[in-house]
Amino acid sequence: MEQLKCVFQDGPIIVGAGPSGLAAAACLHQSGVPSLLLERCDCIASLWQHRTYDRLKLHLPRQFCQLPFLNFPNYFPKYPSKHQFVSYMEDYARHFSIQPKFMQTVLSARFDSVTGLWKVQTLDSIYVSRWLIVATGENAEPVIPEIHGLRRFKGPVIHASEYRSGSEFAEKKVLVVGCGNSGMEVSLDLCCHRASPSVVVRNSVHILPREMLGVSTFSMAMVLLKWLPLKVVDKFLLLVANFAMGNTAKLGLRRPKTGPLELKNSTGKSPVLDVGAFSLIKSGLIEVVEGVKEITKIGARFCDGQEREFDSIILATGYKSNVPTWLKGEDFFTKDGMPKTPFPCSWKGENGLYAVGFTRRGLPGTSSDAVKVAKDIADQWKKINSNKYSAKELKLDIFGKIRENLDREGTF
Repeated sequence: MEQLKCVFQDGPIIVGAGPSGLAAAACLHQSGVPSLLLERCDCIASLWQHRTYDRLKLHLPRQFCQLPFLNFPNYFPKYPSKHQFVSYMEDYARHFSIQPKFMQTVLSARFDSVTGLWKVQTLDSIYVSRWLIVATGENAEPVIPEIHGLRRFKGPVIHASEYRSGSEFAEKKVLVVGCGNSGMEVSLDLCCHRASPSVVVRNSVHILPREMLGVSTFSMAMVLLKWLPLKVVDKFLLLVANFAMGNTAKLGLRRPKTGPLELKNSTGKSPVLDVGAFSLIKSGLIEVVEGVKEITKIGARFCDGQEREFDSIILATGYKSNVPTWLKGEDFFTKDGMPKTPFPCSWKGENGLYAVGFTRRGLPGTSSDAVKVAKDIADQWKKINSNKYSAKELKLDIFGKIRENLDREGTF
């Protein structure tokens, strides 16, 4: 077996080169702290580049989605497209001289209490640092639900992460499982390509216009929250939404008893910001169906007893964190891979462990985390570099501790 290369990193190790990892690296760069960014794929923002549908646009206005220290270009539209956002992130990486190490899947990351260091192991290397920043995010892996009979369905079954365009489904009857933003937009895109989608709405869901009275719903909520309690803002949003959309329950879209902002803060479940699907539901071009009881060879049987035939099934069932599969020996994250400490204190663990992008608040939450993490590490960095050790002496001292541990236990 080939011996792994051991690499000491002066600054923090960041795992994940999506928006969270890039934001953390940029904020550290601005503070004069070097970092090492490890990415399992061959590009930055791999989720955006390889696992999103073509028609995707940012759901929030661009000013809420830009990363720290670099705004979107002025010529970008109010809601940038997927391709525009990817180009922005590529420019962002160049601007801050961020050069990730690609194809570095992290197999394990563990803190060693003897040396006080993190050991991050990939297929060919062991990276060592005082600090570890987890930036793999809430959407690292697709969620594939267990639906009775799914494996016996004869037609194609794909997750929304594999969906690109409805052009492949023209004239087909498609069952879309999941009624979040992805499920609604996939259904809209299918309609635009002459497919016949049926979207499964198993539970209650808030659907709001993306804009109210010509103003972004999110922008409006952020302004109102500066002056009014959250529950009052929720009531206002629902009042305006009911005026614009009517009683959505009549179309099979029952609203939760908890308001949209309160529900987002407590569970992370985002309201659907409508970009056109709702009008197609009203016109009958997108059918709303109840929960699926089981999948048959040629279709689905629903909880209300109806049975329908479908040509394809698309699982718009979301994503999950993969942190528990590689971060070892830590109690900071839950079994679902989310920090146990709620926002706004979810960014810092113990022993030099940090998290960026696990706030359930999208890109605004990511930026907030990155700024806090960089400041905290920069303060430590200044103290370390102002003591009697030079950087070279510090590195020699650390590798001495590693060798002692190897001699004693045969492993680091």
